Amino acid sequence: MTDSIMTAISDNVYGVWYMIGAALVFFMQCGFAMVESGFTRAKNAGNIIMKNLMDFCIGAVAFIVLGFGLMMGEECIGGLFGLPTLGLLTDYAGSSGNWPVFVFNLVFCATAATIVSGAMAERTKFISYCIYSGVISAVIYPIEAGWIWNSQGWLAQMGFHDYAGSTAIHMVGGISALIGAAFLGPRIGKYVKDKKTGKIKAKAIPGHSLTLGALGVFILWFGWYGFNGAAATDTKTLASIFLTTTMAPAVATCVTMIFTWIKDGAPDVSMSLNGSLAGLVAVTAPCDCVDATGSIAIGAVSGILVVLVVELLDKKFHIDDPVGAVAVHCANGVWGTIAVGLFSTGADGVGKGLFYGGGFKQLGIQLLGFVAVAAWTAVTITITFLIIKKTVGLRVDAEEEIKGLDSTEHNLPSAYADFMPAVSYASGTAVSAIPAMDVMPPSAPVEKAVPVETYTTEKNPTLSKVCMIFNPAKLEEIKETMNAIGVTGMTVTNVMGCGVQKGHIHKYRGVEIEEMNLNPKMKLEMVISAVPVETVIEAARKVLYTGNIGDGKIFVYDVEDVVKVRTGERGYDALQGE
Repeated sequence: MTDSIMTAISDNVYGVWYMIGAALVFFMQCGFAMVESGFTRAKNAGNIIMKNLMDFCIGAVAFIVLGFGLMMGEECIGGLFGLPTLGLLTDYAGSSGNWPVFVFNLVFCATAATIVSGAMAERTKFISYCIYSGVISAVIYPIEAGWIWNSQGWLAQMGFHDYAGSTAIHMVGGISALIGAAFLGPRIGKYVKDKKTGKIKAKAIPGHSLTLGALGVFILWFGWYGFNGAAATDTKTLASIFLTTTMAPAVATCVTMIFTWIKDGAPDVSMSLNGSLAGLVAVTAPCDCVDATGSIAIGAVSGILVVLVVELLDKKFHIDDPVGAVAVHCANGVWGTIAVGLFSTGADGVGKGLFYGGGFKQLGIQLLGFVAVAAWTAVTITITFLIIKKTVGLRVDAEEEIKGLDSTEHNLPSAYADFMPAVSYASGTAVSAIPAMDVMPPSAPVEKAVPVETYTTEKNPTLSKVCMIFNPAKLEEIKETMNAIGVTGMTVTNVMGCGVQKGHIHKYRGVEIEEMNLNPKMKLEMVISAVPVETVIEAARKVLYTGNIGDGKIFVYDVEDVVKVRTGERGYDALQGE
């Protein structure tokens, strides 16, 4: 009696955990959206968010109508695919027990589809993305996933092991991303011919927010505990999965950081973020059957592999993958699949790996599964892209790409409305057509404004504009110095620029950032009247001078006139008083 009660409690507890795990995997869509938008340019952020949203929504419809039946149908034809039914649409309250299984597999399916988004970012038609996302969710993913996770699937019958989807999800998404990026071609300006050598040279196109990228990685890592652990049915297995899901990405990140530090002279932030994801992907298949040592070894390899594949695709094959999706998901999905055959301890009913006394049997099964799933994915996604390319087209035109997909595909001036550039109004719109904005009434009529005092002491006072471009670190010091010599009015702006030396060489993901490197600078502008210009210049030089390239420049202009808006004062008088 006691045993039956405990069994019932355990079943219910782990049943609830199963659904919590599904919710965590769903939350990973947010992580993917943040990573992809952060690693791409701001003008495409809205498009990235929309695609990640529709991945799940389109996928849900396609999966319930067709995909789930193909994947988990009780009548599995030759171990290849199930017979779809519409039972889920009429099965009230999940009386057949399929609803939890459907929801869990749906969030996995959405993950496979969303991987493709990052590699094809910034140049794909939205309608085309919706089409191939639906095809992946309805046909491509369900059939190969059924081979692995349907108990009647032919790979499952052979003993192929992919606990949480290194093969079924990540490798499939990564292969689709690779083929999609190859079909699309690179973003405009990504590859240029070197004038000296005549060779094609990769140019870095930095993402607009590493902060968003890092947030996305942390969200994904958090969600991965549900991704890998949701199917666990006992505490021992769950604890083991949590351990391996922690150690592999942690080691991978450390290895990536050290590797890029040695190779490029500085630890690469974005590549280290990719390293974390690479370790997570690689340990996904073997998370339940490897020990801590195995997970550390898996993470160490994935940390180097992700860097090598990113640079191989970028510099050798000239395949433009803005977020590193192919390196993270495809390369490390393959590595995770193989790792089962190398590091499996024999736990959870899995055959022992080569390094744990199991010989080549499990490794051979893993390699066969990898080849079969890779071939299925490559053929079907290639056909899908070919049909789309010949019908609605895959890529936006050059003008749309340059403007950004937010405005051209979604009629969204900017995903960051408060920072929308003023020039956005000018595109194809006459100035006279811009509606007048509501104007706040003046606090006092002009004739009753603060009385005007006259300060002019000479008939034709000289007005000069002094503009300084300098190192941002000198801002506070230059402000204090100008105040000390009597200059109080100034305008300060954050700018980017370089001089004749073309800026310091910087790297992004192992690639030099443009031929002309724009560095952060401060621009300080002042109109001088009472203080002699030479006094300003000499004082500024003393503060800004270090003797190194990049100290900045000082520009001096003649000013014809100045008007104080509040009082109407002009010239010298406009620069005095309050």
